[in-house]
Amino acid sequence: MRIVIASLAVAALSLSLGAQAPSAILAPTGTLRAVFLGTNPVHGRVDPKTGAAVGTVPDLVKEMARRLAVSFVVVPAPDAAGVIGALKNGTADIGFLAYDETRAREVDFGAPFVVMHNSYLVGARSAIQHSSDVDRANVTVAAVKGQTQELFVSSHLKNARLRIFQTMPAQTEVERLLTGGEVDAFAINRQRSLDAEAASASRLRALADSFLDVDQCFVVAKGDHGKLAPIDAFVTDARASGFIKSSIERAGVAGVDVASAANSAKK
Repeated sequence: MRIVIASLAVAALSLSLGAQAPSAILAPTGTLRAVFLGTNPVHGRVDPKTGAAVGTVPDLVKEMARRLAVSFVVVPAPDAAGVIGALKNGTADIGFLAYDETRAREVDFGAPFVVMHNSYLVGARSAIQHSSDVDRANVTVAAVKGQTQELFVSSHLKNARLRIFQTMPAQTEVERLLTGGEVDAFAINRQRSLDAEAASASRLRALADSFLDVDQCFVVAKGDHGKLAPIDAFVTDARASGFIKSSIERAGVAGVDVASAANSAKK
């Protein structure tokens, strides 16, 4: 049944695009070139043994390339600027980013594939129990510059002090900051928060609630609107067939869900 659905989706897509094949639109060089946030485990990870990218984004790229009957390359970028830069200079055909209005000025957002939850990381003995406890005058909140969480806290927190890092500190440094009182809460995605908690031997704690739910989406170069329709058709089918859900489960990623189909129309 899944093969039939995929075939029908490709056939419908070809009709909607006229004579131009989806492969010519999405992979004009004959290779589907994708770029993702290599520092975000929600997107994927680079296997240290093989050097191969694994996870939900690599799964989606591989499946899209299979349906298009082209080869593929999946490259990690260090940050959102790296993803945007690769699309701008033409070294990537598609990318993946969390939706944000400021980023939408530089790239065009396509269909969302997962929704990412974000949780504050605090010291195990911290009095902070819920996200609503964070925005207070005596609280210092840390975040990494340019990441989704930093964009949120910088625009939404009115009372807490902010400490912005250029890059994500090492695990030992995060522990020192939070247990030593230099920082009261670190704004990161829930997967990273849980990873840090697990690695801390009970010295850190991830808050149970999410302070921000944000869609992770396909992105293309600004003005490259022709790619959005085939991307939407692919994601619609991957969502309906259970492909995205299965990929999330295989990757063992926490703090994410399959993005709602209703959100596609909002981008």
